[in-house]
Amino acid sequence: MDYSYLGSGKIYIKKVGAAAGLIEVGNCSALSLAVSEETKDIKDYTKPGGGTYNEVIRISGVEVSMTIADLSPDNLARALYGSTSAIASGAVLDEVQTAYKGAFVPFDNIPDATVAPVVTDSTGTTTYVAGTDYEVRSGGIFILASGTIADAAQIKIDYTKAVANVLEALTSGASEYELFFDGMNEARSGKSATIHIYRAKLGAAKQISLIGDDFATLESSGKVLADTTKAAGLSQFFTVKMAA
Repeated sequence: MDYSYLGSGKIYIKKVGAAAGLIEVGNCSALSLAVSEETKDIKDYTKPGGGTYNEVIRISGVEVSMTIADLSPDNLARALYGSTSAIASGAVLDEVQTAYKGAFVPFDNIPDATVAPVVTDSTGTTTYVAGTDYEVRSGGIFILASGTIADAAQIKIDYTKAVANVLEALTSGASEYELFFDGMNEARSGKSATIHIYRAKLGAAKQISLIGDDFATLESSGKVLADTTKAAGLSQFFTVKMAA
């Protein structure tokens, strides 16, 4: 029987022990397992020329790695040891910022691009003019050097905040996750091939490309740990099932 393999499929994840279901990670371009070994041997000292008299091979570890193409808030939070929160749309009034000529002023929230901000002085009596005193940018405003806003001036901004997700990075340590790969073997007409990893501690993302010519991805890897609750004779690490 031909057991050639070319895989695709979906990866599901949850925190170990959480009272929650397995959540789909999203589009992933790679998933792999790597088993490393430790070898101990003894040389043959009974005759000239040496050689190996005996050898013991032990499994020293199993590593899982995946490349995630969906940079969702939850995936970023897992890859950056962070937490997420949702921001609802709404009016922001009298947000105080400090302005400098020729400098960018970021807003505290992502502004709704369809609603123009209103910028005034600290007393609210002078309204500054877009295109003359400042330019509207996607995340705030740029203070024009030729405008009437003075250096280090306190300004007030009214705008509408857009619906958004906030990620607070590096606020926690690495967590343990359960992973399930619901795969299909394209080399065998899409027959099912699943992998269930019981415990894995994933490391932080190696890098996140914020500017580039290709789609950004999250590359995450970590160790597969033993699940000591599994009965004797069953794997404590992962199980592979393939349709015949």
